[in-house]
Amino acid sequence: MHTTLRRRLLAAAAVTTLAVSGAAFSAATASSATTTATTSAAPYCGITWGSLPKATSPAQLWSGRVEGHRSGQHSCYDRVVFDIGRGAGTLGYSVRYVSTVTSPGSGFPVAVTGGARLQVTINAPSMLAARTTNYPGWRTFRQLRSVGSFEGYTDYGLGVRARLPMRASVIRDADGGRRLVVDVAHAW
Repeated sequence: MHTTLRRRLLAAAAVTTLAVSGAAFSAATASSATTTATTSAAPYCGITWGSLPKATSPAQLWSGRVEGHRSGQHSCYDRVVFDIGRGAGTLGYSVRYVSTVTSPGSGFPVAVTGGARLQVTINAPSMLAARTTNYPGWRTFRQLRSVGSFEGYTDYGLGVRARLPMRASVIRDADGGRRLVVDVAHAW
């Protein structure tokens, strides 16, 4: 009888140990899941730009002309830079997601490749010929299309993979010109 009682106590102790170990395992798993959820909730590359419109006042005008653009790929985003010549005033802009890119003046729709479209309005004139740049193999950019210039405002349509965080800023050049920089993140 003593041996039977002893076996029962050992069996009960083993079950209790397994239950405690199982609870500890469950707690560790829950902690790991919480850490994973917290980690995945962190912004991609620390980017907190959002996808709302980025704009200055439409009254901010620059007398220099849009002279061209160039693009580059970075580890967290794709970038397009619009070069604007020397002038006077303040360079204004509007960069916003739209369902359809429209031509300035006429308002006619302009086809731009991509899952989402940005309409980039630069508050400066341009004499550049219409030009389309495609971005095969890029993570975010699909196509940049010059839409036109009307009454001192120049528009571009930028096709991107999806509606992703973006930012816009103006940089002053040493020669007195300006650059409008538009970045679109690779992911949220």
